[in-house]
Amino acid sequence: MRLSSLVGLSLAALVVGTGSVAAETMSDSLSRAYLNNPDINQQRAAVRATDETVPQAKAGWMPKVQAQGSLNYQASNVMNVFGQGGVQKLAALPITGQAQVSGTLFDGLKTANSVNQAESSVLMAREQLRLTELTTLQAGSQAYMDVLRDTAVLGLRRNNVKVLKIQLQQTRDRFQVGEVTRTDVAQAESSLASGTADVAVAESSLQTSIASFRRVIGIQPARLQPARPIEKLLPPTLEQAIEISLAEHPGVLGALHQVDVGEDGVKIAEAALSPTLSVVGQVQNSTDTSGYPGYSVFSASIGGQLNVPIYQGGQEYAAIRQAKEKLNQAQLAVMSARNQARAGVVTSWGQLEAARAAIISFQAAVKAAEIALNGVREEAKVGQRTTLDVLNAEQTLLNTRVELVQAQHDRVVASYAVMAAIGRLSAQNLGLGVVEYNPSQHYQQTKNRFFGIETPDGR
Repeated sequence: MRLSSLVGLSLAALVVGTGSVAAETMSDSLSRAYLNNPDINQQRAAVRATDETVPQAKAGWMPKVQAQGSLNYQASNVMNVFGQGGVQKLAALPITGQAQVSGTLFDGLKTANSVNQAESSVLMAREQLRLTELTTLQAGSQAYMDVLRDTAVLGLRRNNVKVLKIQLQQTRDRFQVGEVTRTDVAQAESSLASGTADVAVAESSLQTSIASFRRVIGIQPARLQPARPIEKLLPPTLEQAIEISLAEHPGVLGALHQVDVGEDGVKIAEAALSPTLSVVGQVQNSTDTSGYPGYSVFSASIGGQLNVPIYQGGQEYAAIRQAKEKLNQAQLAVMSARNQARAGVVTSWGQLEAARAAIISFQAAVKAAEIALNGVREEAKVGQRTTLDVLNAEQTLLNTRVELVQAQHDRVVASYAVMAAIGRLSAQNLGLGVVEYNPSQHYQQTKNRFFGIETPDGR
């Protein structure tokens, strides 16, 4: 079996039972994951929910309007203490309506800092969305290549069983004419049994990979086309890859936005020590038409209110200290995120280089193993080699082919891993040809929306 047929094995195995299903490419699969993966979609919903924190924070600048009304029925008996005039029954139906408008003129910049914090939270949520998209696309490429690899390996294992069956039959025929011993037959039978077990293991591995593919991509894999590494999209050197990762990886950028959230949190907590100034306007009307001649009273007032906190039990001081510790935690998280980004780039870059070297080595090894197997078979025909020598040569060729398939798989997977590690694994950079989700559109729709309960789709 030549190297060029390895991919054909994977395709042929997937075609079985699929009828005339159209071929699926890596781009097709990743596009499906980008549009339909539940992890991505739930994170998009989380970003839209975070967008709503901005108008909530801005509400501190908006006036507050309240209305209140009351309707009461009152009945009473009035009697002169000296018994004169008898008992006078009185009934009243007073109606009172009141409206109040209040607004904050100064709150120690609490509202302004709350708005800044909400906006930083939105940016942080967007980076989390980018990270989710990135990891999902990477998982999709891994699942795609796992199915191709395991299908190719299963094809090799099944083909090996066919060869071993022929080998066993030939050995039995030679045993009948006395050319080989019973030991040779037992060795051939043992190899066939081991090869059959390997097929069962390969089938199980393929089913596991198919399940992972369906979980990430959302459909059952069928007629998967060969995939190429995306090395052309990668920076030329490891140093440049690290530099890009530290500047663009969503994990790093999200941690930096978390620092902004923490800084604003300290300012919000400190606002509890600041005086607040507000203005309150109120109108009230009371009416009772049940008596004669009845009455109606209207009143209006407007005034300012200044609150100066002096001591509130120490809660505000504890809140400030807590906010400062959270800020310190966020600053340390930036260092951790950068270290993780650097380690991710170095690891995936090393895996990619190792896979490249392994492919070259295993290609040479396969060629050498094919030549060796042919030679051992010819020598066995003239009695210079035993059946065990032939079986060992066949096993060596099989193992080398499996290792080559694994190396080809690893090269593609590692190229996507490097792209993810530098923070550039996205639908746009991969050219998936899908309508990209734009989180800023929903933000623009909601940032100044102070009425209504309908939610726009954000697309």
